[in-house]
Amino acid sequence: MDQIWEPMNVKRKNNSSYIIFLFILFIQAGLAQKNDDNSYSVMFYNVENLFDCKDDSLKRDEEFLPEGDKRWTQHRMYSKINGIAKTILACNQWNPPTIIGLCEIENEWVLKQLVYNSGLSNLRYGYIHFESQDIRGIDVALLYRKEDFSPLLFSPIRLSQPVNEFHTRDALYIKGTIASDTLHIIVNHWPSKRGGVNYSEPKREAVAKVINATIDSIKSTCQHPKLIVMGDFNATTDAKSLQSLIKYSELTGCLNEKELKHQDVAGTYKYKGQWDTIDHILFSSSGFKKSNYNLCQTIVQLPFLTEEDNSYSGLKPKRTYAGPRYIGGISDHLPILLTIEKTVD
Repeated sequence: MDQIWEPMNVKRKNNSSYIIFLFILFIQAGLAQKNDDNSYSVMFYNVENLFDCKDDSLKRDEEFLPEGDKRWTQHRMYSKINGIAKTILACNQWNPPTIIGLCEIENEWVLKQLVYNSGLSNLRYGYIHFESQDIRGIDVALLYRKEDFSPLLFSPIRLSQPVNEFHTRDALYIKGTIASDTLHIIVNHWPSKRGGVNYSEPKREAVAKVINATIDSIKSTCQHPKLIVMGDFNATTDAKSLQSLIKYSELTGCLNEKELKHQDVAGTYKYKGQWDTIDHILFSSSGFKKSNYNLCQTIVQLPFLTEEDNSYSGLKPKRTYAGPRYIGGISDHLPILLTIEKTVD
């Protein structure tokens, strides 16, 4: 088992404020209420390159090393981990989500630091993770509160097609029980728009077909399953790839992008001044509505997750790096939170 620790020789700035911050996190975590059988919440968060500081000869992780282009040190890594923990604790009025989908996680070791060596340590989160075939080594993962969610089955969904020289990160499938129900979850991180939308969209369409086939398999053994499909899809709701998933598998839950345009934070990701919602939590409305559940989702807007956009005006996510320059933010994406509440007659 990997040892969980933070080296004593890591020097911190403003050490007293850091201690106060951790104290608040632990107090708030202790006050967090366990979810009841009628409600729980689900969060998805692209945490933007959560790497460790050690070289892995099988991955292209050289820039995230102390001597690499990013000057990625243990202090910077733990600062990011503590920021992710703070976001999880604060995203739902200090009632941390039961289920959390994550992407851009390098390996199990950094997950252990987040779960056991941060403000989350006394919330008894478990995690599920598999090493994918992504060349950079970034994976998806699931965190879950053990008191509320019990995994029954989990496996990676292999999406790469070596024959076609198509390599991408895996998706993750989890089946478990929560609130006396069986829940099926798929965590995604679809291919990026590198090379342009027209060049990359067929890759996302290919991935959508595999996810649809997985959902078909679930439906073949369970009528009206309660299904949550979340992730960074690198696609807005009008994209052909995402529409093929939504329509074929009869999913719903996309945020209203027209309404978001009138808000300070008008999406989950901002590129050259343009907000887009490319992170989504989709769900099977037939499965949940059949059991009288109300579902509501929002973009998590916490002050420390954004900063002023001096180039294009307004706000933008406060990311960890701008090119090679360290900024100290958490991610270039904003999280999404889905609350699920059962109607009591």
